[in-house]
Order: sequence, then C-alpha cells, then structure tokens
Amino acid sequence: MTADATATPSEPDVLGMQIAHRVMLRDLDRTTGVAMAMADGGVPITARRVRAVVRYLRLMGQSIHHHHHAEDDILWPVIESRAGSHVDLAPLTEDHEALGPKLEGLRVAVDLFGTDPTQRTAAVVAARLVEMRTMLTEHIAEEERDTFPVIRRYLSAADWRDVEARIRRRARMSFELPRIAAAVTPDEMAALKKDAGPMIDVMLALVRPRYRRMERAIWS
Repeated sequence: MTADATATPSEPDVLGMQIAHRVMLRDLDRTTGVAMAMADGGVPITARRVRAVVRYLRLMGQSIHHHHHAEDDILWPVIESRAGSHVDLAPLTEDHEALGPKLEGLRVAVDLFGTDPTQRTAAVVAARLVEMRTMLTEHIAEEERDTFPVIRRYLSAADWRDVEARIRRRARMSFELPRIAAAVTPDEMAALKKDAGPMIDVMLALVRPRYRRMERAIWS
C-alpha cells in the first residue's frame, strides 16, 4: 500500500494513521511473543534482556497512551467541528477511557518484572499484553471503519496535515521513527518521506542504531 487508495489530491491521506495502528499491533505481537517465551523458559531471562524489555515496554506503553490521547485532544475536536451530527465518537472515546486501566496494569506488571525477573512475572506481563492486543485489535478495526470515511468526506487535506503535525509534535520520534521504518513497505516509506521531507533520513540515521541495540537485546 503506497498511500490511501481512496483518497484524491484534495482529500486527507490516512496512510500515517494506518501505519501507526499497524506498528502498535506489530509491537504487541512481538512483545507478547518474547514475554511468553520467557515465561515458559524458551528464552533466557538475562539481565541484559530484562533491562531492554522493561525499557521497550515502558516506551511502547507511553506511545499507545500518546496516540489515543492525541486522538481525543486533537483529532476528535476537528472531526466534530467539521462533521457535526454526522459522526458519533462516544464509543471510541469510551474505548480510550477503558484503555487507561489496562495500560496501568501493564505498567505495574512491567515494573514487577523489572524488580523480580522470573518466569512467573514474565507470565503476568504476557497476560497483560494479550489483553491489550485483544482490546486494541477490536478498537482499531472499529475506528478505521467508522472514522476514515468521515475524515475523507468532511476534513480537508490541510485539516489533516495540521492534525498530523500537531500529533507528531507530541511524539517521541527517537522511538516512533525506527519502529515505523521497520513496519512499512518501500513505497510507503517513500510516501512518508515525500510528506515529511528529507530530514527523515537524517533522523533515522541518528536514532536507529540505539533502537536496533535495544531490539537485539530483546529478540536475539
């Protein structure tokens, strides 16, 4: 997928939001897998891996929190101002509110694993990640089904660019950017670079080495 196939030049291209959702679910799959493997003894629980897993999961939790609060604070008001009664965002907002306790449960489990890294505490982390993955899979499908047509119909391309720029300003790009680069196709990366400009290559060169070291510590 190179870009939103249904968008015209004057419509918002929701590729960036689609990728953000894909990255979240990909990370939940990967981290659940390694947590389960540590819980059943298939992957050693070493000090190096524990440090990296704890760091990664904390950053991932913050990223998920950022994404959904940015929708509440930035995107939803724009949609409501443009679409009015044509959209009901209450169910999605309720999902975001329900996500808070699950993120807190994951944070507590990760902190426990960090101070007492055992197969038992790894299993608790895995269980919290499975809950999060199940909830977000359903929520993301609903969100894309219900909001993407509204965004395309009622928001201008300029509206959407402003929303994306405001959301990016809140993000920790040293974590987000290499995760995105690992999850997109070459055509999608070209589309992102066209939108973001040449600085994306410079930023990637700066942040990717540290990110890859963290990945290796977890998954190798």
